[in-house]
Amino acid sequence: MIKLFSVKDKQKAAAAAAATGKPKQSAGELRLQKDLTELQLPSNISINFPEGKDKPMHFQITIRPDEGYYRSGKFLFDFVISTGYPYDAPKVKCKTKVYHPNIDLEGNICLNILREDWKPVLSISSVVYGLQFLFLDPNPEDPLNKEAAAKFQENQRQFESYVQRSIHYGAQIDGHYFPPCTC
Repeated sequence: MIKLFSVKDKQKAAAAAAATGKPKQSAGELRLQKDLTELQLPSNISINFPEGKDKPMHFQITIRPDEGYYRSGKFLFDFVISTGYPYDAPKVKCKTKVYHPNIDLEGNICLNILREDWKPVLSISSVVYGLQFLFLDPNPEDPLNKEAAAKFQENQRQFESYVQRSIHYGAQIDGHYFPPCTC
């Protein structure tokens, strides 16, 4: 009997919310709000909401590595979150064209937690730190850009030279132009 009353109360609350014009939030939106509230970004990472903070299901993260091969670069990532979040992984694309073994020329990212290793217990914070880690320690064993991975494995000094030249001045590498992307 008690459960019936709680269901009716929920229906009345939903009807009242609909009457005021305030849309009901999905479970994914609620979880995302929690993740964003708990997100503690280091000084070299920032967040932006291109459609406004009232539309949090689409946002952008900018990473400015301060060490490693990609130091002094500025890399923009576009996040689109489905209403099925956290059961569905966020869709993330790199908007900055970058010479990287784990990021292809279309901005697709090879990060295990965005694919087969995604679990609902993971958060936006996990993805952001995973992306940051890709810039500190590229993984040539699981590449999307096979040419960059091969160069990384053959000659890390030349790989770093290519990366730094492309970040600071722009560079033609393996037939593709990578525009400068400094902070």
